[in-house]
Amino acid sequence: MGLLRLLRILLVCTRYRLDVLVGQPWLLAPLRWMPWPGQAALANLSRGERLRLALEGLGPIFVKLGQALSTRRDLLPVDLADELARLQDRVPPFPWPEARAVLERVYGPDLGGTFSWIDETPVASASVAQVHFARLLDGREVAVKILRPGIGRVIRRDLDLMRTAAHLLEWVPDGRRLRPREVVEEFARHLRDELDLLIEASNASQLRRNFADSTLLRVPEVYWDWCDHQVMVMERMVGTPVSRIEVLRSQGVDIPKLARDGVEIFFTQVFRDGFFHADMHPGNIFVAADGTWIALDFGIVGALEQRDKDYLAQNLIGFFRRDYRRVAEAHLEAGWVPADTRVEEFEAAIRAVCEPVFDRPLKEISFGRVLLRLFQVSRRFRMEVQPQLVLLQKTLLNVEGLGRDLDPDLDLWKTAKPFLERWMNEQVGWRRLVKELEREAPHYAHLLPAIPRLVVQALQQGARPGEDRALLAEVLAEQRRQGRVLLLLLGALGGLLLAQVLFWLLR
Repeated sequence: MGLLRLLRILLVCTRYRLDVLVGQPWLLAPLRWMPWPGQAALANLSRGERLRLALEGLGPIFVKLGQALSTRRDLLPVDLADELARLQDRVPPFPWPEARAVLERVYGPDLGGTFSWIDETPVASASVAQVHFARLLDGREVAVKILRPGIGRVIRRDLDLMRTAAHLLEWVPDGRRLRPREVVEEFARHLRDELDLLIEASNASQLRRNFADSTLLRVPEVYWDWCDHQVMVMERMVGTPVSRIEVLRSQGVDIPKLARDGVEIFFTQVFRDGFFHADMHPGNIFVAADGTWIALDFGIVGALEQRDKDYLAQNLIGFFRRDYRRVAEAHLEAGWVPADTRVEEFEAAIRAVCEPVFDRPLKEISFGRVLLRLFQVSRRFRMEVQPQLVLLQKTLLNVEGLGRDLDPDLDLWKTAKPFLERWMNEQVGWRRLVKELEREAPHYAHLLPAIPRLVVQALQQGARPGEDRALLAEVLAEQRRQGRVLLLLLGALGGLLLAQVLFWLLR
C-alpha cells in the first residue's frame, strides 16, 4: 500500500510538473511519457495554480503543508503564496448529499427535528471537514462542522508512508538526531485528534474558558447537545478574515494594535495556560468589528508541561536580554545538548545567529532563516529535536506570518518582552512559593493526621530487630519535614492575610 501511495505522489508531481517548479526537471523525467488527460489545459496554468492543484490532489496532509507555506511570504514568491492561501478555507467541498448522509446518521432521517434551517452550500471547506451555517429550533444561529466521509482512511495511509520515510531518514547521516519517528508520531497524534470532532469541541471549550474574561480574543460556544464524533455544532461568529486588511481598515480597526494583541494572545496561551491554538493560519482567524480576535477551528492544539514552559521562558528572556550564556546553560540543564558541550563555544554560536536580529523591524527579519541557522548550530552541537515543541515552532511561524501581513514594522521582540518578564516574575520568588503551597495544601492536610497511624502500622509489620528503629526514624523525619512545610504554609497564608488587613486599614 505504501509503494502504491508513493507511486501516486510521483505521478501527481509529474502531471503538474512540480519538478520544473523546483528547478530540477530531470527528477521525474522517466514518468513524463505517460499520457495525461487535459494536459494542454494544465500547460496553461500558472506555477502557483499547478502547485495548489497538486497539493489538493495529494490529500489532507499535503493541503496542511500548503496552508503553512502560504503564511511565509518572506520565503515564497508572492504568486505562490497568494495561490496557496486559497487552501486555507477553499478546498473543494464534498457534495451536499454526502454531508446530509453524515447528518442523518447522527440526528436521524428527519433533520427538521434538529434544525429549522440549514444552508446546503458550505461556507468554508478545509482538508478534514467543511462548515455549513444553520439555525436551531430555538432560533440560535450556529455553524455546523461535518467531517469528510472516508478521510480517516486517507490520513492513515499517508501516515504509514511518512512512518516509512522516517525509518529511512534515520539511516541518513545525522538523521537519527532529528528523531523523525517521534516527530511523525507527534504529528499523527494531532491528526487523529482532528478526526474526532468531540475532541475538537472540548479543545474549543477549554480555550473559551481560558479567555472567558479576555477583551482580546473570542471563542465560539460549543452546543454539546448536538455534537458527535462526526459533527460539531457551535455558535456562529461574525467577523472579517484577518487577511482582508483593507476591509478591516475601512471598519476602523487599529491594525498595529491588532498585531500587538495577536502577539500577546499567543504568548498568553503558551506561557500562562500551556494550551495553545496550533493552527493559526489566516483561514482560522477572524476579526470582529471592534478589533477583537476571533479563533476558529480547534482540531490542532498544543500543550506544554511546566518544564517546557520554564525552559522556553528562560531561553526567550535570555534572547531578549542578549544573555546568550544563560541560553546555552538552559540547553545544558535541560539535557538537550550533550553534557560535554563547551558552554563558551555554544554561547558564541548562538550569539552569531541571534545578534543580527535585534533592533530591527519584523519586515527586515526572517525567523524562518533564523530557525534554519539555529538548526545548523544544533546539528553542530548534536542537539536532539524535541517532538513536543514541533507544534509550537510551527505556530510561531504562523504568528510571524500574520504579524508580517498586519504590520511589517512590528518588532516581535519588543512586543513580547514585557509580557514574558511579567510572567517570569510570577514564576519565581514568593509568588511561585505561594502557588506551590496552595497546590500542595490538600495533600498535606490529608497526610499529616495519618502519620501516627502509619507509624503504628509500620512497627506492627514485624520488622527485624535493628530495622524497626531505622524505619521509625525515617517516618519521624518525614513527619518533621511535613510539619515544617505545614508551618511554612500557615505562615505564608497568615502573612498574606495580615498584608490584606493592613492594606484595608491604610487605604
